[in-house]
Amino acid sequence: MTKKVLFIDRDGTLIKEPADQQVDTLVKVELVAGVIPALLALKSAGYEFVIVSNQDGLGTPAFPESQFEEVRQFMLRLFASQGIEFAAEFYCPHVADDQCACRKPRTGLLSAYLTETSLDRELSAVIGDRDTDLELARNLGLRGFKLSENSFDESWEGLRHALLDRPRMAVVERYTNETSIRVAVDLDREADAEVATGIGFFDHMLEQLGKHGGFALTLECKGDLEIDEHHTVEDSALALGEALRRALGDRRGIGRYGFVVPMDEAQAQVSIDLGGRPYLVFEGRLNRERVGELPTELVEHFFRSLAETLRAAIHIELRGENAHHMIESAFKGLARCLRQATRRDGDALPTTKGVL
Repeated sequence: MTKKVLFIDRDGTLIKEPADQQVDTLVKVELVAGVIPALLALKSAGYEFVIVSNQDGLGTPAFPESQFEEVRQFMLRLFASQGIEFAAEFYCPHVADDQCACRKPRTGLLSAYLTETSLDRELSAVIGDRDTDLELARNLGLRGFKLSENSFDESWEGLRHALLDRPRMAVVERYTNETSIRVAVDLDREADAEVATGIGFFDHMLEQLGKHGGFALTLECKGDLEIDEHHTVEDSALALGEALRRALGDRRGIGRYGFVVPMDEAQAQVSIDLGGRPYLVFEGRLNRERVGELPTELVEHFFRSLAETLRAAIHIELRGENAHHMIESAFKGLARCLRQATRRDGDALPTTKGVL
């Protein structure tokens, strides 16, 4: 029987990193934020936990084993009091210059354990706070997660979400001579959008997509605005569409179709089909050349580029007098379409063809 195992680093992942790597004392033991509820949820899902940690100089006068053992036992009792046990523990005492086979990211520390244990390699993972933990994961042929308290996606709650909720997440990085873009989406989590393109009104519109679309969105673009706004708007749309397409996966279980958004005197009629065929119909006349720093001629171009990489048919019909209201109603209308069309309900593929 295969096991779902999480190989977890100790310092910086389970307990906070001590200020001095050579000092382990009880007064320094502090749990990393969110670790207890996350591990309890993972335990309930059938995961086992194994500690894998480099402990430089363990057993030397500067780092005596008695001192380490005192902290170790305190930590284990603390976790046990919350219902969390560790199936095994492995500690490497060597420093990098020793070139030993057991120091992470090498896998020697786990050789005997892996010989005796049949891993579920699709679901097992390595969790740590350093790049060496990610490298260990690659060497083991497992997924790797790098913990950070500065980002939800890399917090313990974010890792729990990634491991247990079958989240539809994607990260796209796009680099050209004109733009550098990073987009991250999570279709199954709502959060305030984090957007920075250098074009204020455009940022505001992209924030509407995340807010009203019901998904977490992070988008950062550094573009050649000293030339004009075209590349920033176009490439942001292309990267966002690709991220949404990747997050949707095979589109199994989605609503597929999505709707009319009024905003004062303006109204947008928007419909979408996430059927895999890109197409845009855009009808509406914007009576200003710019809204803020966004040229209005790029609005239709944004939706066309998005439809292209999302592989969706998008129809937008705008009417109104205020260009700001018209554009915003279009973005909000598309967002509401995406909320409806990407909502997951079951596992059926929404097509009679057998593939989207």
